[in-house]
Amino acid sequence: MTSETTDKSNTIVTVTPIAHIKLLELRDAETEGEQLGLRLEILSEPGEDFRYDLSFDFFTKAAFSDEVRTIDGLKIIIPAKDIDSFQDAVIDHSDTQGLLIRNPNKPKSAQIEGLVNDDDVSAEIETIVAAEVNPMLASHGGFVTFAGHDKEGTAYFTMGGGCHGCSMSRQTMLEGVGTMVSEKIPAITKVRDLTDHSTGANPFYS
Repeated sequence: MTSETTDKSNTIVTVTPIAHIKLLELRDAETEGEQLGLRLEILSEPGEDFRYDLSFDFFTKAAFSDEVRTIDGLKIIIPAKDIDSFQDAVIDHSDTQGLLIRNPNKPKSAQIEGLVNDDDVSAEIETIVAAEVNPMLASHGGFVTFAGHDKEGTAYFTMGGGCHGCSMSRQTMLEGVGTMVSEKIPAITKVRDLTDHSTGANPFYS
């Protein structure tokens, strides 16, 4: 790959050589293919696992706020709202999964009316999640996102990655995560899981 391809600060995302070849094949199969760029967009709401939309679109018609990058002749179009969520992500391809996105970023926290997420207690919870909870869940390919807490001592989370849709997710959340948080922070006596586990799916786009 060229230095342009590996310059993440410039391209936002990285495209592996095999994915680059596949994307060019798909683009060139389209009418007016050379005028098309790969548009990357996140469709999911805050607090949900990332759901991606990959499509070819005319890069000359990209919105003023869109970011357009060129990776070895392939235009990448990313809406302004999704730039941070795609930073350092990798587009890859495999024979079994097709195109997939490996994304090191976490979804933004869900904004629930009535919950507090910007006080000292929230900061303590975020620290525990980053230092203890998510490293523990990482072995299962999962993570939690803190949504906020109420005035009754309940902290609210969503689960993503390998934990989303897993039959053991709720038990892991209520017992493991709840115990870790409540032992460290007396103000929190219990946790609630806001995740809709019925929607659990492979975290990669394929």
